[in-house]
Amino acid sequence: MKIALPSSGNQVDGHFGHCQAFAVFTVDEKKKIVSVEQLVPPPGCGCKSEIVPELAKMGVKVMLAGGMGQGAVNKLEAHGIQVVRGCEGELRKVVESFLAGLATDSGESCALHGDGGCQDHH
Repeated sequence: MKIALPSSGNQVDGHFGHCQAFAVFTVDEKKKIVSVEQLVPPPGCGCKSEIVPELAKMGVKVMLAGGMGQGAVNKLEAHGIQVVRGCEGELRKVVESFLAGLATDSGESCALHGDGGCQDHH
């Protein structure tokens, strides 16, 4: 299974559409992380929704994110990618928390964008 997270350094980026890159973790059948790769969106990707087909082609089945708009949620789910919002912290620890069954979707979609919006998704 592959799990992706919008990232800024080694932390979950607070907003899917503003991330620098996506960390893609490959997990084996024993729920052990076996590798991590980085996918950098092309310049001008904007809200990052255009990267969803590429994530799906890579085999990503889960997106662990801080916050994201409903449009991104819809696009990810349409490509068979489960969305878990409300995640924060160090990337590996967030993945381990999900694998242990401790991460659940906050159910909150971000409706505000730009300065002052989407600052707190928890």
